Amino acid sequence: MSEVENFQHIPMSRLKKHFPPIFIAGLFLLTYVPTLVWMWDRWFARDSYYSHGILIPFVTAYLIWQKRDELARISHRRSRWGIPLVVIGLGLHVISSLFRVYFSSGFSMIVVLIGLILYFYGWKFLQKNLFPVFFLVFMVPIPLVIIANISFKMKILAAQIATFLLNRMGFLAIRDGSWIRMQHAYVIVDDVCSGLRSLISLTALGSIFAYWMKGPMIKRMILFLSTIPIAIITNVFRIIFLSFISEVWGPQYATGLTHDISGFLVFALAFALLFAVGRILE
Repeated sequence: MSEVENFQHIPMSRLKKHFPPIFIAGLFLLTYVPTLVWMWDRWFARDSYYSHGILIPFVTAYLIWQKRDELARISHRRSRWGIPLVVIGLGLHVISSLFRVYFSSGFSMIVVLIGLILYFYGWKFLQKNLFPVFFLVFMVPIPLVIIANISFKMKILAAQIATFLLNRMGFLAIRDGSWIRMQHAYVIVDDVCSGLRSLISLTALGSIFAYWMKGPMIKRMILFLSTIPIAIITNVFRIIFLSFISEVWGPQYATGLTHDISGFLVFALAFALLFAVGRILE
């Protein structure tokens, strides 16, 4: 065989080897077009709780790419156990599509993906990519009814804690539902300020930190679970900050740019606290 023929033969062999997974991947994306459109709308909706969703697939791809050398050394042994997972996932997708419950359809997409990886590449390959695949969960928006319920409870809790701390700081404050009434101003803790948006984004970030952390699983779990109190505490700080500005300088100074900037600063503080917890645990 000449060098030219050998050069042509290698790409064709590789193409034949990877054609079935590529073809199935194309069918996979076509099957889930309605679900992907729904997720896209939720990601870019006004006051979205999942504005980070568009980044999740790229993070997953990066995490898998990091292991490219290790994955290249794994022999691909197909497992028939992937077929039941694909069937279950597609069944859930069909039922979800009939009732337009795209939330469960989004999760079925991950089940199908796990089944396809297991069938084409085997258990060892799946095991090495288990976290990156499960990380895709953070791109699937939860139903708005659940968001509204959690957000309501979180904003009441945040208002209670903020009112308590404001009184300890010397500011007379009374909580009325999600309102904090002071002597010269009042602050409304609405759904946007409930802290749920920070919590959702921070749990995704915390899972990455826990994945990269070197240590036993118990420490990784502690780091991941620390995202909940961190999100609540930093959001309370934001409410206290805006309440302080409203009481001292006037409510007009606590809205607009100040309100928006405080949101970014709070997430930066939450990131710093999460990083500090990780360092302490290590």
